[in-house]
Amino acid sequence: MATQPLEPGAFNPWIDRRSGISDRRKGEAESPLGAVLNEPIPGGASLAYVFGSGLLYLFLSQIVTGMFLALYYVPSADHAHTTVAYLTKEVTSGSFIRSIHAYGSSAIVIVLLLHISQTFLYGAYKGRRKLLWLAGCVLFALMLGMSFTGYLLPWDQKAYFATTVGTNILTYIPVIGGPLKSLLRGGAEMGTITLSRFFVLHVFLLPSLILGFIAAHVLLFRRVGPAGPFQGDPQALKRSTEPFYPKQVVFDLLFALVIIGCLGLLAHYLPVALGPKANPSDTHYVPRPEWYYIPVFQWLKYWESGFAVVGILVIPAFVALLFVALPFLDRRPERRPWKRPVSVSIYAFIFIGLGALGGISHRNDLRDPAIAPQLAKQQTDVDAFMKKPFEPELAGVSPFAAQSLSLIASQGKKVFEEEGCIECHGADLSGTPSAPSLLGVGQKHDAAKLRSILKQPTDAMADGGMQPVDVREEDLAALIAFLESLK
Repeated sequence: MATQPLEPGAFNPWIDRRSGISDRRKGEAESPLGAVLNEPIPGGASLAYVFGSGLLYLFLSQIVTGMFLALYYVPSADHAHTTVAYLTKEVTSGSFIRSIHAYGSSAIVIVLLLHISQTFLYGAYKGRRKLLWLAGCVLFALMLGMSFTGYLLPWDQKAYFATTVGTNILTYIPVIGGPLKSLLRGGAEMGTITLSRFFVLHVFLLPSLILGFIAAHVLLFRRVGPAGPFQGDPQALKRSTEPFYPKQVVFDLLFALVIIGCLGLLAHYLPVALGPKANPSDTHYVPRPEWYYIPVFQWLKYWESGFAVVGILVIPAFVALLFVALPFLDRRPERRPWKRPVSVSIYAFIFIGLGALGGISHRNDLRDPAIAPQLAKQQTDVDAFMKKPFEPELAGVSPFAAQSLSLIASQGKKVFEEEGCIECHGADLSGTPSAPSLLGVGQKHDAAKLRSILKQPTDAMADGGMQPVDVREEDLAALIAFLESLK
């Protein structure tokens, strides 16, 4: 049977009958997809409305990249850092995917702040949108929780000590602070149980809650509809109403492409680094949280006296309550920002204050003679670790236990232990913050070079505490033979 050609102008109805994108013919029920894409936008589509869709895309990106990372990750204090190092240094595109995930966390905070600011300035929390605002506040808190719980998982120095400071803050909460800290850590100290609990929170519990509140947020939005511009004649705005599809869809897709491009460029040219494995005994490490927690970190420094509970608990709780209760406090229908000077001024003051606290923290780090050199050293340690080749775990077996050592190498092993070299280089010779790994040293240096290093350590080794080896010549030869066997 011959196919009838489409009449002019019949292409859109042809698509509509098969997709339900545009309005159905009169008398037919509208499909769910059509209802979403035909959502009326008062005043028409705008770039100001792209942040909600951008957040949804970023969250989906975090889920996808997180699934890839979880394929390699082991949530234990013994293996977490090694698995992340393997992913970063050995797995094809592993560093890229990990960087996308890490930068995506920061991007969510940025877009979330833009979305909240746009909602506030447009007065889009007023009227019937109270529950929509409350659901958004819960999502904001859950997203910050995702960032906090994910920060510990690499188990490097920065993650360990920053999370230690973060969990210690819980102790300022009267009565329940101590039990909350123990519950989150799984005990008094940070270890495998802590990692396991943070992993469960980050991968299972918090994402489930976020998905639930996203569904509630979208459902509430569908009920109340877009707020539209904050000014203009209502009748004129009604006449200029546009459907969500196609113009707003194009704006949202363009914004998603911008996000993809920015994350991809950052992940490619500035991959996220991994520092040395967490060493709880390192008393010199200066912890610093992620950039979006820096203002809070600086704020806490001003409340280390007897009034700590006021600055750490009472004031932040009051500000958070004020933020959540905003639709119930500001009940006037007026939406124009310049007609709401009190609320806009408070909002601006809080955000400018947070930015100022972040700037003060950065300035103090640069100027403090006790902190600046240590922070520079920590960054040097991170750079050095990233340049080192990946060193696999030895499953608790000494690197020389699985091989038969010669008689002279066995004697050198005893010299190595008697001289206390294990204390700095570790029982498995994988290194500590005080001294580098010796795995493969016999492949890197010959006997002459090893003798030179042992008799006259380099400046870097001397700074780490290594002293010239002063033993009998036969013991030195045996020690060199042992080191040569570490290939």
